[in-house]
Amino acid sequence: MTTEPTPKDRGRDRLSHSDPGPRGHIGWIVAGSLATGLVAALLLVAAPFIPAEERAVTGAVLCGFALGWAMLAVLSVRFTDQPQRWAAAPALFMGVGGLLLVGFGSSVHQVLDWVWPPAMLALAVWMIVCVHRQLHSRGGRWLLYPVIAMLALAAIGGGWATLGAAADARAYPMPGQLIDVGGHRLHLSCTGSGTPTVVLEPGAGEMSSNLGWIAPAVARDTRVCVYDRAGRGWSEPADTAQDGAQIATDLHTLLQRGHVPGPYVLAGHSFGGLYVLTFAARYPNEVAGMVLVDSTAPASAAKPGAASPGEGGSYDVLGRVSALISSTARLGLGRLYAQVASGSLPPRSEGEFRASVATANNLRSTIDEYVQANASTQEAASLRNFADKPLVVLTAGIGSDATHLADQNHLATLSTNSAHRVIDGADHVGLIGDEEHAAATTQAILDVVSSVRSPQRLVR
Repeated sequence: MTTEPTPKDRGRDRLSHSDPGPRGHIGWIVAGSLATGLVAALLLVAAPFIPAEERAVTGAVLCGFALGWAMLAVLSVRFTDQPQRWAAAPALFMGVGGLLLVGFGSSVHQVLDWVWPPAMLALAVWMIVCVHRQLHSRGGRWLLYPVIAMLALAAIGGGWATLGAAADARAYPMPGQLIDVGGHRLHLSCTGSGTPTVVLEPGAGEMSSNLGWIAPAVARDTRVCVYDRAGRGWSEPADTAQDGAQIATDLHTLLQRGHVPGPYVLAGHSFGGLYVLTFAARYPNEVAGMVLVDSTAPASAAKPGAASPGEGGSYDVLGRVSALISSTARLGLGRLYAQVASGSLPPRSEGEFRASVATANNLRSTIDEYVQANASTQEAASLRNFADKPLVVLTAGIGSDATHLADQNHLATLSTNSAHRVIDGADHVGLIGDEEHAAATTQAILDVVSSVRSPQRLVR
């Protein structure tokens, strides 16, 4: 026996079909969950218990995003009739990966670099299918599809970065050796024979391969050593701040443990000039001569330096920002930049440099180098007298204003046996990167070597 529905029942039935009920909340839940994940990632990156290191900062970001996906899964089940249980999968994937990075560091990072790109790409495809089938909110879809597409692009870029790094390692095996200087190892390569030994110091963001025109030419006359600062080229990253004093100390340890006897002729380009000046101030008996190649000017009484970033407290804001930015290289952005980076070095040197530029370590060390610039310029100013040791100051003819020329003239006054040469037609980078103008730098180095070997004074 059936009962005819009353008008009151029919009214309730119409209400249940016309009222979206809890379904209307899903778009807001999607938006709130994604926003929560982003905010949580930023807060965790800034948290004092997260070390200012790339692997820990990356792990913190992943944990924050994991929280957002977890919220979407839980809230959609609890408060809507469109449960998005699939969101638990990216929450688990990112959460576990983030915790591993924070807890175990670089050893896990190397494994995850191979695992996460294909896993994330497969997960992104599956997430799109789930959203299409289970989410009926147009606004929710428009929010999720771009986010999932970005995850897929990150996975593709991450795979490209990992495979490219492996290919670079095969194509460009390390010359020379790695030497422990106390907590990390630096790359050192020496060629040629004779004394004094020339030690080349590349500029900011550069590595030993940037001296590809100069090192072989100098090696035909005397022994020459090139090396990579921490995080560059084949050298390992360092946990300590790399200001001029620390770089000079590490270089001194490297040469001692690499059995490279002094005294040395030091040649530094750009920021490298700051580091050789600091080395000469700290170890004066081990420096026989010097070449400053369009060097960055040290601080002076007229230009007092500001406090070095990080002084006055242990919380390293800039270090966290640097670590966060450098992690983007693991998404392929470093390799993308390397493809368009122009240069005129010898082919092999150019390839080695581009391979280094593509890495997260190189990006992090380059950013940190500029963060430490104030401290480095002040430390370089500690060399006030180079006596009568041979010193050549080279200045680029292009791009040098009156202030820079005055600074270069002042550097030449450090020694009574000095020469200041302006290289017409050369710009700052061309003094080492262009074959023709790099020859002028090579000649300046050989002139200092000759002056060390004999009592003759430099020709201005």
